[in-house]
Amino acid sequence: MEISTTASTTPVDDARLAEILANPGFGQHFTDHMFTVEWTPDAGWHAARIEPYGPLTLDPATSVLHYAQEIFEGMKAYRHEDGSIWSFRPEENAGRMVRSSHRLALPVLEVPDFIQAVDELVKIDQRWVPDAAGEKSLYLRPFMFGSEAFLGVRPSQHVTFMVIASPAGAYFKGGIKPVSLWLTEEYTRAGRGGMGAAKTGGNYASSLVAQQEATAHGCDQVVFLDGQEGRYVEELGGMNMYFVYDDGHIVTPATGTILEGITRSSIIELAGKLGHQVEERKFSIDEWRDGVTSGRITEIFACGTAAVVTPVGSLKWAGGEVPGASEGGEVTTQVRQALVDIQYGRAEDTFGWMHRIV
Repeated sequence: MEISTTASTTPVDDARLAEILANPGFGQHFTDHMFTVEWTPDAGWHAARIEPYGPLTLDPATSVLHYAQEIFEGMKAYRHEDGSIWSFRPEENAGRMVRSSHRLALPVLEVPDFIQAVDELVKIDQRWVPDAAGEKSLYLRPFMFGSEAFLGVRPSQHVTFMVIASPAGAYFKGGIKPVSLWLTEEYTRAGRGGMGAAKTGGNYASSLVAQQEATAHGCDQVVFLDGQEGRYVEELGGMNMYFVYDDGHIVTPATGTILEGITRSSIIELAGKLGHQVEERKFSIDEWRDGVTSGRITEIFACGTAAVVTPVGSLKWAGGEVPGASEGGEVTTQVRQALVDIQYGRAEDTFGWMHRIV
């Protein structure tokens, strides 16, 4: 793409930026610029530009506001000890956005264009990438939405793709400790033939009421079962799950209706290299309960771009509770450390996952 650049005339000053990067939180502060490119059937993708970060002006009839034709990605840029900046498997995020585009009837932004858009925004806002201390990073949010102003149930004929960025600290404020889970037996996240495998805002919107239910019962996160039989574990509101057995093998749910997480697929490869056989298969809630009770399941952890790898503690539901670990187990800790060491350049990237931006 040919990208025009208009630099911000009011960038955040160095002193304020230092304050932000010292304690960035998650998704609270945004960089000085944003990337935008537009699509129409006649012109294709055009008007690619980087410009100062700021509000959007949308017509009240903009289609995304009425028909939720929207997809997004989540990824990070990491600063290594030598000052260089890298992203983690951006081609996988780009490929997943292609698949999401097909499911939501949106135009495809080709993989090289996706990576170029992300790279160019990071380059112009590279001072916003924190040092690695405390596992800080620059969270990147590419997203695409139907931006045509009309009312009618059909694919939008004007589409906008954007990238914004936000410095990020640890996702869970309390640090790396087991999260408690609430099993919702009323709500499901996705059904067969639905949008479960697409990264679209509607999936997350549908999880919020169940998350409220979890919070009301004193739990950190909610876990969903499949929508067809209500027996099989799918995922949390925004994370994939892994179950470690006493013989060292690991099971991760695969039902065809869960998001194909980039961190999830990376852990499958990484765990294999670390000597753990990983099974992708249906995993029932009864197997979870019985496995923890019998001691066959020794560790449980969840993973995602924002949280990386997080140990799982107790599981609660309306009729009872299965207690969990009070700290991360050996395998959880091993997998997590191996992954973040690659991301931050502390270990050799034998998989070829890291992509240098600066």
